[in-house]
Amino acid sequence: MRLTDAGTVKRIMEENGAVFKKKFGQNFLTSENVLARIAENADEGVLEIGPGIGSLTDFLCEKAKKVVSVEIDSSLIPILEKTMADRDNFRLVEGDALKIDLEKLVADEFPGMSVSVCANLPYYITTPVLTRLLSCGVPFTNLTVMVQKEVASRLCAAPGSPEYGAISVFCGYYGKARKILKVPAGCFVPAPKVDSAVVRIDLFREPPVPGDPEDIFRVVRAAFGQRRKTLSNALSSGLPGVTRQEIADVLSACGVDPSARGETLSLTQFAEIAEKLKG
Repeated sequence: MRLTDAGTVKRIMEENGAVFKKKFGQNFLTSENVLARIAENADEGVLEIGPGIGSLTDFLCEKAKKVVSVEIDSSLIPILEKTMADRDNFRLVEGDALKIDLEKLVADEFPGMSVSVCANLPYYITTPVLTRLLSCGVPFTNLTVMVQKEVASRLCAAPGSPEYGAISVFCGYYGKARKILKVPAGCFVPAPKVDSAVVRIDLFREPPVPGDPEDIFRVVRAAFGQRRKTLSNALSSGLPGVTRQEIADVLSACGVDPSARGETLSLTQFAEIAEKLKG
């Protein structure tokens, strides 16, 4: 069943007594071209977050050996069981992607397979879901996700650009992000108020910089916590227990101008600062 017609999607929802829920950020993608472009990135196994009524899921099942979709909205479960009834490589899991044991799920469902994530992510949980997927320890080959256009720009931003922030550094620690295509609001039912973009993040097998990620991200959060402040002042405010002189000494040792802003620093520089702050 091709769920690429807005009228068909609405009819299926109505016939099953379901409604589009804003609290779950339900904007179902209906563009066949965009769905196919996302599915091109599927690996042997695919984990999908928020399948809705199966628009993307159907395309993924054509490309992958197995697709496991995690859906939080119980009212969509019976619809998915109908729309995906003919797909014997599909498995549905009802649950919250922010709470489910991803390592166990992947180990149980995809033994011996390389696994990617493909998803039309609800806007309201984009950052927490991406954070979890990147840091959960599961060796995904890539994450290919639909996100709000502005979020896509931040994920792919380089140091010194206006969009560069903490999420850019966080993403850059775990993988290489790039935009695949822009997606107008009219490609969804119901249409959101903003345009979207598809981003692919190819995950690194090993971190690109040395050091404890918790220490690195602690420095990153402090640096971007008050963007209007200089790096020296931001770190002094955001790192309790570290004196202003210690910060000045570390920045000097790293060759970083204390009057610079956090958005000018690379991941490598943040890692070096974090390592020297540990002493």
